[in-house]
Amino acid sequence: MLSDDIKSFLMEQEENAARLLSELIHYRSLVSKEEEIQSFIYDYLCVLGGLHPQYAPIDEDIVDDPDHTNVPGHKSYAGRNNVVVRVPGAGGGRSVLLNSHSDVVPGPEHVFTPRREGDLVFGRGACDAKGHVVTMLLVLRALQELEIRLRGDLMLQVVIEEETGGNGSLSLIRQGQIADAAVVLEPSNLHVCPANRGAVWYRLAVEGKPVHMAKYYDGVNAVYEMTSVLTILREYEARLRDESRGQPLFPDDPSPVVVNLGTIKGGEWPATVAGDCVIEGGVAFLPNKRLSQIRDELRAAIEQGISGWARENYSLDFARLHNDAFATPTDHPVVEALCRAADQVRGPDPPTGFIASCDARLFYHRAGIPTVVFGAGDLAHAHSAEEQVHISDIIKAAQALTLFVMEWCGVA
Repeated sequence: MLSDDIKSFLMEQEENAARLLSELIHYRSLVSKEEEIQSFIYDYLCVLGGLHPQYAPIDEDIVDDPDHTNVPGHKSYAGRNNVVVRVPGAGGGRSVLLNSHSDVVPGPEHVFTPRREGDLVFGRGACDAKGHVVTMLLVLRALQELEIRLRGDLMLQVVIEEETGGNGSLSLIRQGQIADAAVVLEPSNLHVCPANRGAVWYRLAVEGKPVHMAKYYDGVNAVYEMTSVLTILREYEARLRDESRGQPLFPDDPSPVVVNLGTIKGGEWPATVAGDCVIEGGVAFLPNKRLSQIRDELRAAIEQGISGWARENYSLDFARLHNDAFATPTDHPVVEALCRAADQVRGPDPPTGFIASCDARLFYHRAGIPTVVFGAGDLAHAHSAEEQVHISDIIKAAQALTLFVMEWCGVA
């Protein structure tokens, strides 16, 4: 059977996959510093032969797009390209795109030195998401080596700026590089995830009246004023969780819904009454809510609950990350096809929700195409000092995706 040939071929690629992933980890591909790793991936695709990869530059006017996410320190997209490759089908089949990213979050120097311990590879990007880039390249190799010609088009996309909000994927959608279905590769533990929770970051500031601490009674301490606002945030979190109970694919306990307080800064000097207090955090929400609702509800909760000095001296904005939630119906053919393929590789397992946010929501909401999240690795290891992935799971992911694209696109 062809499926047995695919599984056998990919199992033989474990050492190659580990070496390739280790090479990718070496690249310190932080935001705005992705050029070298994208060039490496482009060259790798060229060496495979017959694929005609392309650099896909990002238009500078993307910053005016409502779905663009502001990136602190952004200067230009010059020289910072997505890498795409389209494998044309023979005709008569459905198209699909596989998408993942090469950019990573910062970390100590040692995380950019890969290490191997048996089946595990450690290093920044191992599971988020350089391991998925390896997975996609393995899918291409399997189709090439086994001379499998698809009926529908297959597109691979390696994008930048996923970690800061998805601007790389947004750029490709704006350029019309879409398909009949999308699989966004993220660390899902090989679970098929046709939904993910959303996340929006907020910035809340209260201005006080700074004076010398000896005359504290003539001032207003912004830190004290902020304490009443923190209570409002906790109350909104409890309400949001109650309204999100029973959402398909997501657990009620522990709830993925949270109103997080990430940073807090107040005042300038120990002997001065704090003249300002700023907190920044994020709201994680489920597909029963849209991004616009969360913004409106948080504004309303604060406006209704805040009092005293703080009422007249606070500001709230959502200038940075704004990732919507999404949910593709579990009975959609693309979900069912990926589940069938994954079941052949790792055994039966029902679809579940992805409890982080990623670029998938852009393909679902902005491009209007059915989208699924899938990939090797555990989300618990992403962004950690011990980020890791099992090479055997990368092989399983590649096996599942190869079988999936054959069913979805059809084989000539």
